[in-house]
Amino acid sequence: MNNNGEIAGGYRSRADVTRAPHTHAQHQARRDAVTVEIGYALASAAFVAAVAFGVVTGPALFLDLSSATVHALVTVGGTLATTLFALRVATVLFRFHREDAVPQPSQPGRTRPDS
Repeated sequence: MNNNGEIAGGYRSRADVTRAPHTHAQHQARRDAVTVEIGYALASAAFVAAVAFGVVTGPALFLDLSSATVHALVTVGGTLATTLFALRVATVLFRFHREDAVPQPSQPGRTRPDS
């Protein structure tokens, strides 16, 4: 028996398994959450890309380097920044999608769906 007095692993009715239709407020909350997550993904990716570009191209500002070396640093920095930007956006949004797919307990403090 579990904490509710039900037999563990017992029969669950169809009403327990099916989802109720979403209301307009739930759809709006979902859209808002997606919008915030996209904004966070873009902002954090821009920050990571800017830092990476600055780290790679920074020596060109402070050292007396040849134009070929400066060009190489800027090219490598831009490529690294672009790659890190795309990876950061993808990982943030993938993590959000994966966390959103996991059903949350219906009662706060409960960790198992059947409790």
